[in-house]
Amino acid sequence: MRRDDDLVLPPDGRQSPTALAVARGTRRLLAGLGFATLTELVLVSGRRADLAAVGPDGTIWIVEIKSSVEDFRVDTKWPDYRAFCDRLFFAIPETVPVEIMPEDAGLILADAYGAAILRDAPEHRLAAATRKALLVRFARTAADRLHRLADPEGALGDRL
Repeated sequence: MRRDDDLVLPPDGRQSPTALAVARGTRRLLAGLGFATLTELVLVSGRRADLAAVGPDGTIWIVEIKSSVEDFRVDTKWPDYRAFCDRLFFAIPETVPVEIMPEDAGLILADAYGAAILRDAPEHRLAAATRKALLVRFARTAADRLHRLADPEGALGDRL
């Protein structure tokens, strides 16, 4: 019989080993700050947030992971995430120069074992209706993922 603590999410194959390490360390930091996190949360716009985090008071942070200079340079979609969070951060490994990251977003330095906030993100509070919609999306996504782990043959289809 399978126990819930035996359940492990498989990697989805889109992230590099560096991005996975940065995500792991960043999630550890956020958990220590009281946030619950999800990776690859699909937003209403169809974009996927690398990390979405919900604080104990319902605050929503999005963390965009950049694993290399090239990864940052080819990304033009990150400003769109501001409409879906109270604070927007970038998380990078030590191999990405800090000075290329936008100053109007927060900055997190991370590896597989932990992370530190180098620069706090400016706050831009979400409207109540947007917050509610995002919290419902976050909760449903988390519950659906847990269901798929516990019952891979279940009838959830391809909602995630």
